[in-house]
Amino acid sequence: MKKGTVLLGICLLWTLPLMARDTTISGDYLEVRTGDVYTGPCFANAEVNLTGKEAMLAWRVREGSWRGVALDGLSVLAVVKSKATLGDPYALDRATKAIIVVDERASEEQRDALIDLARAEGGDLLQDVVRVEAVPIEIQFGRAQTFASLKAGNVVQLKTRPLNHGDHICGNEEVYYPPLTEVTQAKPAFTLMHQFKGEGLNGSWSSFGSRGAFVGTFSR
Repeated sequence: MKKGTVLLGICLLWTLPLMARDTTISGDYLEVRTGDVYTGPCFANAEVNLTGKEAMLAWRVREGSWRGVALDGLSVLAVVKSKATLGDPYALDRATKAIIVVDERASEEQRDALIDLARAEGGDLLQDVVRVEAVPIEIQFGRAQTFASLKAGNVVQLKTRPLNHGDHICGNEEVYYPPLTEVTQAKPAFTLMHQFKGEGLNGSWSSFGSRGAFVGTFSR
Protein backbone atom coordinates (compact mmCIF):
# COMPACT_ATOMS: atom_id res chain seq x y z
CA MET A 1 0.00 0.00 0.00
CA LYS A 2 2.80 2.37 0.93
CA LYS A 3 4.69 1.41 -2.23
CA GLY A 4 1.66 2.30 -4.36
CA THR A 5 1.31 5.64 -2.61
CA VAL A 6 4.97 6.48 -3.20
CA LEU A 7 4.70 5.58 -6.89
CA LEU A 8 1.58 7.74 -7.22
CA GLY A 9 3.40 10.63 -5.60
CA ILE A 10 6.33 10.27 -7.98
CA CYS A 11 3.97 10.23 -10.97
CA LEU A 12 2.30 13.42 -9.79
CA LEU A 13 5.66 15.13 -9.35
CA TRP A 14 6.52 14.31 -12.96
CA THR A 15 3.08 15.28 -14.27
CA LEU A 16 2.78 18.73 -12.67
CA PRO A 17 5.79 20.26 -14.46
CA LEU A 18 4.49 18.88 -17.75
CA MET A 19 1.10 20.48 -17.10
CA ALA A 20 2.78 23.78 -16.31
CA ARG A 21 4.55 23.66 -19.66
CA ASP A 22 1.36 22.81 -21.56
CA THR A 23 1.11 25.75 -23.95
CA THR A 24 -0.06 24.03 -27.15
CA ILE A 25 -2.48 26.52 -28.60
CA SER A 26 -3.64 27.83 -31.98
CA GLY A 27 -6.18 30.24 -33.36
CA ASP A 28 -6.92 33.36 -35.38
CA TYR A 29 -5.12 36.69 -35.18
CA LEU A 30 -6.33 40.20 -36.01
CA GLU A 31 -4.31 43.41 -35.88
CA VAL A 32 -5.34 46.94 -36.79
CA ARG A 33 -3.36 50.18 -36.57
CA THR A 34 -4.21 53.83 -37.11
CA GLY A 35 -1.70 54.06 -39.94
CA ASP A 36 -0.97 52.09 -43.10
CA VAL A 37 1.07 48.90 -42.77
CA TYR A 38 0.79 48.08 -46.48
CA THR A 39 2.22 51.17 -48.13
CA GLY A 40 5.05 52.66 -50.18
CA PRO A 41 8.22 54.15 -48.68
CA CYS A 42 7.24 57.65 -49.83
CA PHE A 43 3.93 57.52 -47.92
CA ALA A 44 5.53 55.88 -44.86
CA ASN A 45 8.30 58.48 -44.63
CA ALA A 46 5.77 61.30 -44.83
CA GLU A 47 3.57 59.81 -42.09
CA VAL A 48 6.16 58.53 -39.61
CA ASN A 49 5.44 59.76 -36.05
CA LEU A 50 2.22 61.37 -37.31
CA THR A 51 0.10 58.22 -37.73
CA GLY A 52 0.22 54.62 -36.57
CA LYS A 53 0.74 55.39 -32.87
CA GLU A 54 -2.24 53.26 -31.82
CA ALA A 55 -2.99 49.60 -32.46
CA MET A 56 -5.22 46.72 -31.50
CA LEU A 57 -4.07 43.08 -31.38
CA ALA A 58 -6.59 40.26 -30.92
CA TRP A 59 -6.24 36.51 -30.48
CA ARG A 60 -9.16 34.09 -30.84
CA VAL A 61 -8.28 30.62 -29.58
CA ARG A 62 -9.65 27.83 -31.74
CA GLU A 63 -8.21 25.06 -29.57
CA GLY A 64 -5.56 24.44 -26.99
CA SER A 65 -4.39 25.51 -23.57
CA TRP A 66 -1.99 28.01 -22.05
CA ARG A 67 -0.06 27.21 -18.86
CA GLY A 68 -2.25 24.13 -18.51
CA VAL A 69 -5.57 26.02 -18.76
CA ALA A 70 -7.93 25.15 -21.64
CA LEU A 71 -8.95 28.25 -23.63
CA ASP A 72 -10.93 26.76 -26.53
CA GLY A 73 -13.26 29.34 -28.11
CA LEU A 74 -12.13 32.27 -25.93
CA SER A 75 -10.61 35.58 -27.04
CA VAL A 76 -8.34 38.28 -25.68
CA LEU A 77 -7.23 41.59 -27.14
CA ALA A 78 -4.75 44.32 -26.34
CA VAL A 79 -5.11 47.99 -27.19
CA VAL A 80 -1.78 49.80 -27.41
CA LYS A 81 -0.80 53.47 -27.56
CA SER A 82 2.68 54.87 -28.20
CA LYS A 83 4.32 58.26 -28.65
CA ALA A 84 5.84 57.11 -31.94
CA THR A 85 4.74 55.15 -35.00
CA LEU A 86 4.51 51.52 -33.88
CA GLY A 87 6.97 49.29 -35.68
CA ASP A 88 9.34 52.11 -36.59
CA PRO A 89 12.85 50.75 -35.87
CA TYR A 90 14.27 54.28 -35.64
CA ALA A 91 11.80 55.65 -33.10
CA LEU A 92 13.52 57.49 -30.25
CA ASP A 93 10.75 56.77 -27.74
CA ARG A 94 9.21 53.29 -28.08
CA ALA A 95 7.44 53.34 -24.72
CA THR A 96 3.84 52.15 -24.88
CA LYS A 97 0.82 51.89 -22.62
CA ALA A 98 -1.80 49.20 -23.06
CA ILE A 99 -5.07 47.84 -21.83
CA ILE A 100 -6.05 44.17 -22.03
CA VAL A 101 -9.63 43.11 -22.70
CA VAL A 102 -10.61 39.52 -21.91
CA ASP A 103 -13.64 37.48 -22.86
CA GLU A 104 -16.24 37.82 -20.11
CA ARG A 105 -17.24 34.16 -20.60
CA ALA A 106 -13.88 33.05 -19.21
CA SER A 107 -13.55 31.77 -15.66
CA GLU A 108 -11.16 33.53 -13.29
CA GLU A 109 -8.48 30.94 -14.06
CA GLN A 110 -9.05 31.33 -17.79
CA ARG A 111 -8.92 35.12 -17.54
CA ASP A 112 -5.52 34.91 -15.86
CA ALA A 113 -4.33 32.56 -18.62
CA LEU A 114 -5.67 34.86 -21.36
CA ILE A 115 -3.90 37.84 -19.82
CA ASP A 116 -0.68 35.85 -19.61
CA LEU A 117 -1.11 34.73 -23.24
CA ALA A 118 -1.55 38.33 -24.41
CA ARG A 119 1.49 39.48 -22.42
CA ALA A 120 3.61 36.68 -23.85
CA GLU A 121 2.49 37.38 -27.41
CA GLY A 122 2.65 41.17 -27.11
CA GLY A 123 6.10 41.25 -25.50
CA ASP A 124 7.48 44.75 -24.92
CA LEU A 125 4.26 46.34 -26.18
CA LEU A 126 2.46 45.07 -23.08
CA GLN A 127 5.05 45.84 -20.42
CA ASP A 128 2.95 48.72 -19.07
CA VAL A 129 -0.64 47.46 -18.81
CA VAL A 130 -2.70 50.18 -17.16
CA ARG A 131 -6.09 48.49 -17.20
CA VAL A 132 -7.70 45.05 -17.56
CA GLU A 133 -11.40 44.54 -18.14
CA ALA A 134 -13.79 41.77 -19.15
CA VAL A 135 -16.48 42.37 -21.79
CA PRO A 136 -18.37 40.31 -24.39
CA ILE A 137 -16.06 39.73 -27.36
CA GLU A 138 -17.37 38.79 -30.79
CA ILE A 139 -14.85 38.03 -33.55
CA GLN A 140 -15.83 36.78 -36.98
CA PHE A 141 -13.70 35.81 -39.95
CA GLY A 142 -15.19 35.52 -43.43
CA ARG A 143 -14.49 32.88 -46.04
CA ALA A 144 -11.96 35.16 -47.68
CA GLN A 145 -9.28 35.25 -45.01
CA THR A 146 -8.99 39.01 -44.73
CA PHE A 147 -12.68 39.66 -44.12
CA ALA A 148 -12.94 40.11 -40.35
CA SER A 149 -14.95 41.96 -37.74
CA LEU A 150 -14.60 42.45 -34.00
CA LYS A 151 -16.78 43.98 -31.32
CA ALA A 152 -15.62 44.06 -27.71
CA GLY A 153 -18.39 45.55 -25.59
CA ASN A 154 -18.34 49.32 -26.03
CA VAL A 155 -14.54 49.39 -26.06
CA VAL A 156 -13.48 48.31 -29.55
CA GLN A 157 -15.22 47.90 -32.87
CA LEU A 158 -13.62 47.20 -36.25
CA LYS A 159 -14.12 45.69 -39.69
CA THR A 160 -11.65 44.71 -42.43
CA ARG A 161 -11.80 43.51 -46.03
CA PRO A 162 -9.25 42.19 -48.53
CA LEU A 163 -7.03 44.66 -50.34
CA ASN A 164 -7.90 45.15 -54.00
CA HIS A 165 -6.42 46.84 -57.06
CA GLY A 166 -7.99 50.17 -56.18
CA ASP A 167 -6.00 50.27 -52.92
CA HIS A 168 -2.70 50.57 -54.81
CA ILE A 169 -1.85 54.24 -55.19
CA CYS A 170 1.85 54.61 -56.00
CA GLY A 171 2.46 51.10 -57.30
CA ASN A 172 5.36 50.51 -54.89
CA GLU A 173 3.28 49.25 -51.97
CA GLU A 174 4.57 46.44 -49.79
CA VAL A 175 4.22 45.24 -46.22
CA TYR A 176 6.26 48.15 -44.91
CA TYR A 177 5.45 47.47 -41.25
CA PRO A 178 5.24 43.74 -40.37
CA PRO A 179 2.88 42.43 -37.65
CA LEU A 180 3.70 43.61 -34.14
CA THR A 181 3.79 40.05 -32.79
CA GLU A 182 4.87 36.63 -34.00
CA VAL A 183 2.24 34.97 -36.17
CA THR A 184 2.03 31.73 -38.14
CA GLN A 185 0.84 33.66 -41.17
CA ALA A 186 -0.69 37.07 -41.78
CA LYS A 187 -2.03 38.95 -44.78
CA PRO A 188 -2.42 42.72 -44.99
CA ALA A 189 -6.01 43.92 -45.11
CA PHE A 190 -8.00 47.12 -45.59
CA THR A 191 -9.49 48.73 -42.50
CA LEU A 192 -13.08 49.73 -43.14
CA MET A 193 -13.45 51.08 -39.60
CA HIS A 194 -11.59 50.89 -36.29
CA GLN A 195 -12.81 52.59 -33.12
CA PHE A 196 -11.56 52.64 -29.54
CA LYS A 197 -13.75 54.19 -26.84
CA GLY A 198 -12.27 52.69 -23.70
CA GLU A 199 -10.57 54.15 -20.65
CA GLY A 200 -6.97 54.17 -19.53
CA LEU A 201 -5.16 55.42 -22.64
CA ASN A 202 -5.89 59.13 -22.31
CA GLY A 203 -8.51 59.42 -25.00
CA SER A 204 -10.31 57.54 -27.75
CA TRP A 205 -9.64 57.33 -31.49
CA SER A 206 -11.04 56.10 -34.77
CA SER A 207 -9.57 55.13 -38.12
CA PHE A 208 -11.41 54.63 -41.39
CA GLY A 209 -10.36 53.62 -44.89
CA SER A 210 -6.71 52.68 -44.37
CA ARG A 211 -4.41 49.84 -45.38
CA GLY A 212 -3.61 49.25 -41.74
CA ALA A 213 -4.69 45.72 -40.80
CA PHE A 214 -3.44 42.15 -40.67
CA VAL A 215 -5.57 39.01 -40.58
CA GLY A 216 -3.89 35.68 -39.90
CA THR A 217 -3.28 32.80 -37.52
CA PHE A 218 -1.03 32.01 -34.57
CA SER A 219 0.22 28.75 -33.10
CA ARG A 220 2.44 27.85 -30.15
